[in-house]
Amino acid sequence: MTKRKPNRGQIPGTVFKRGNKWAYAFDGPPHPLTGDRQRITKSGFETEDDAWDAMAEAQNAIKTETYVKPSRAKVSDFFERWIPYAHTTTEPTTAANYEQLAKAYVLPWIGKRSMQEIVPSVIVALYQHLLTAGRRKRDTNWEMFQLWEDAQLSKREIRPREVADKVGVSYAAARKAFRRYEVGRVPSPPEAGLSPKTVQSVHIMLSSAMTTAVVWQYIGRNPVTGVKAPSVPRRPHKTWTPAQLRRFLEEARGERLFAMWVLEAATGMRRSELCGLPLDRFAPEEARVRMNATRVVAGGKVQAGSGKSQKSRRSMALDAFTVAVVRIHVAMIEEEKRLWGSTYQDHGLMFCWEDGTPIYPDTITEHFNRIVDRAGLPRIRLHDVRHTYATIALRSGTHPKIVSSRLGHAKVAFTLDTYTEDIPDIDADAAEAIGGLFLPVLKEEDD
Repeated sequence: MTKRKPNRGQIPGTVFKRGNKWAYAFDGPPHPLTGDRQRITKSGFETEDDAWDAMAEAQNAIKTETYVKPSRAKVSDFFERWIPYAHTTTEPTTAANYEQLAKAYVLPWIGKRSMQEIVPSVIVALYQHLLTAGRRKRDTNWEMFQLWEDAQLSKREIRPREVADKVGVSYAAARKAFRRYEVGRVPSPPEAGLSPKTVQSVHIMLSSAMTTAVVWQYIGRNPVTGVKAPSVPRRPHKTWTPAQLRRFLEEARGERLFAMWVLEAATGMRRSELCGLPLDRFAPEEARVRMNATRVVAGGKVQAGSGKSQKSRRSMALDAFTVAVVRIHVAMIEEEKRLWGSTYQDHGLMFCWEDGTPIYPDTITEHFNRIVDRAGLPRIRLHDVRHTYATIALRSGTHPKIVSSRLGHAKVAFTLDTYTEDIPDIDADAAEAIGGLFLPVLKEEDD
């Protein structure tokens, strides 16, 4: 039976008993899309006064557009809507990473909980669990290595097909794994917990998702706000010396992708930028190359993009040697077009196979690793050549602003924060240069 308190007459709506608890109901604003009337109800209050107070608070929130309608939507329900939205509003690689992180490390643990149950303490508990026991993905590389290593120890011949069938990977993946193990590129045993860096990535994804959840009115406030991500210990980048970089290029000379390696060494381009570099962005007369396209692997598929940020879409000057090498490469591409004729698959790319088909990005990394092993160089990642370029440029005295611009960083501060600790000799040189301005004078006065 409806009961309205006399002193609550200014509050439109009703408060009534539902079982042993109290509830409220009132007419909310019309649906923003259909205009249909929306009846807003909520129950579970211990006293009648509690119900009246809560209804007044809800109506005030509606007036200030901060109201969140009580909902039974689960975290999995929200992510079912948010993941497709992320794919339309972020770069392909970012969206693919967000989806993988959500499905592997968030939904398995809190996917069945109500969105309105997700408070900061739940986020903290999630991070702690991920750091200690959150690994869920299979490490097929480690599984393949164990089979291969067992065969070596027992002096038994093992073939890629056997490993592929037992682990459930492709024959090509097993064959590539064998090549890695034979030259000493072996994986480390997987740990039960995730690395702080991975959990930090989960934090970034969750923050973006929950910000959208607030806008879509699934929740009233972002529970990730105020929760700190795990700190990630900074480790110096692995880089080569100029002599080691030259050794790499000497080993790569004569290969089809030699111009790619030279361009990488001379500019510090990202792999995605090299893969997506259009042929017509090379301007030999100006000795410049213009970056505004990428090819990235997102969710196992290659997708075209336009760069990580506005700053990454840039124009870079090239040295005379690099221009000459790239000219030769372009001439080779033009000759291949002529020889293949109408069967040439022209994607307009600078780096492609003989028939014009694009090169899968991971294949470029595999080629890089093989050259490194042949040259007997310290093993670094392909991306570390970019770091090598940056440290060599800064050591040479190139202004950080120029280095930052050529790398396509959003801010010069990021460049300095990233590389200053890697090159302590620059700090030492600065100390000598600054001290040299006044300390000799003091020394003369002392004498």
